[in-house]
Amino acid sequence: MTPAPLHVTHNVSLQRFEVQAGDEQIALLSYVHEGDRVIFDHTFVPDGLRGRGLAATLVRAALDEARQQCWKIVPRCSYVARFIQSHREFDDLVDRQQRDLD
Repeated sequence: MTPAPLHVTHNVSLQRFEVQAGDEQIALLSYVHEGDRVIFDHTFVPDGLRGRGLAATLVRAALDEARQQCWKIVPRCSYVARFIQSHREFDDLVDRQQRDLD
């Protein structure tokens, strides 16, 4: 039996992207607005669900939304930063000022 495809929702009021199964939250990527930048600050996947690509699914959805919204992002979450380093097509979303500080 094939598992159902994951659906990422953007919970604007809580400033996070979520993957859910029914009413149970599975994983999330949180962010905060700081001036004209959006800081991706934390990715969480429960221990029992790690290694299944949930974090990558969340980050890709968040970066796609960032592109649509013309956000400049700051990847303070180490997972998001590593994802962008591995998927250079999202590099243009990183705030240039932040990139120069790294």
